[in-house]
Amino acid sequence: MRKTFLPFSKPSIDERDINAVSDVLRSGWITTGQNAAKFEEEFSKYTGAPASVALASATGGMHLALKALDIGIGDEVITPAMTWVSTANLTVLSDAKPVFVDVDRDTLLAVPELVEAAITDRTKLIIPVHFAGAPVDLDAFRRIAQKYKIMLIEDAAHAAGTEYKGTKIGSSGSSLFSFHPIKNITTGEGGMFCSDDAGLVERIKRLKFHGLGVDAFDRKMQGRSPQAEVVEPGYKYNLTDIAASLGRTQLGRLEHFIQKRAEFAGLYNEKLKNIPELIPLKNPSWPMRHAWHLFIVRLDTDRARMGRDEFMEALKRLNIGTGLHFRAIHLQKFYRDHMGFERGMLPATEWNSDRICSLPLFPDMHAEDIDDVIAAVKEVLVKR
Repeated sequence: MRKTFLPFSKPSIDERDINAVSDVLRSGWITTGQNAAKFEEEFSKYTGAPASVALASATGGMHLALKALDIGIGDEVITPAMTWVSTANLTVLSDAKPVFVDVDRDTLLAVPELVEAAITDRTKLIIPVHFAGAPVDLDAFRRIAQKYKIMLIEDAAHAAGTEYKGTKIGSSGSSLFSFHPIKNITTGEGGMFCSDDAGLVERIKRLKFHGLGVDAFDRKMQGRSPQAEVVEPGYKYNLTDIAASLGRTQLGRLEHFIQKRAEFAGLYNEKLKNIPELIPLKNPSWPMRHAWHLFIVRLDTDRARMGRDEFMEALKRLNIGTGLHFRAIHLQKFYRDHMGFERGMLPATEWNSDRICSLPLFPDMHAEDIDDVIAAVKEVLVKR
């Protein structure tokens, strides 16, 4: 057994990150300023996005997007239930209705045909999720959105550095990235909204900072224009320079991070071939580059003769951390009790929700850590 605990994820922080943050702290300008502006520019250059807006969190970004699209009473938002709860929660808080669709059983990616079948005359937004670092079939979703004249926003929280048919996620359309500490790059907490819709970008910028007609940091004024006025009521979702400075140095190493993640994912896939109780996700069939945000397996509970939660707890006792991404939203208490969702509605989502487990994966790991995970998995399964 390992003598030290191996977490399922850990941010890769080095002296460049620490020095960048320290420089901001010494500068006297620690909230939204030049670093936030440069982070937006550099993220746009990396992804190819026409415009990027740095935000305090991806959840905040989704809130702004729903508001900017005037989504409210009577509107429907289509999204998978195999994702984090924030999108559904914000939809409900906007007085709109989340419409959950099932996912492909082996990739956990939203299925275009199921999304199209869920469209009604009340559908105002489709939010497909790029899952664990793999992209959805964007061409298919864009055809659907165009056909029905419905807005499409990609949940790219897992997809910094992901590519679809040779282009990076974020290069066109509208997408929302997360920089939470477990993501491929981190700002501590933070997000980025990318879009080629100039009008939507301007409204997101306005709403993120109290509804003022200029940004929190005016690039021309090197501060804030004293003539700034509230154009509409807004929120407080701007990213600080402290966070943005960390994001900039992290972004400079993102390609290295993805290379290391892919290397470890390859080791997992090779070593798991002889463990039939664990079923890794399959890669989608379309051309893509996986960013390997997560390495997810499904426990064959019948073959293992144990439940997923029991399996995760047993690994924890052997100093191996794991994650759960995700429990199906439609089966969580609020959505069962107040919105009438129940088991049996989304078979593939539910099957996976009962069995998924994220194994340790982060750039600062070593090949020996993978060996420790595999050894612990075998020990748990043999003992059972």
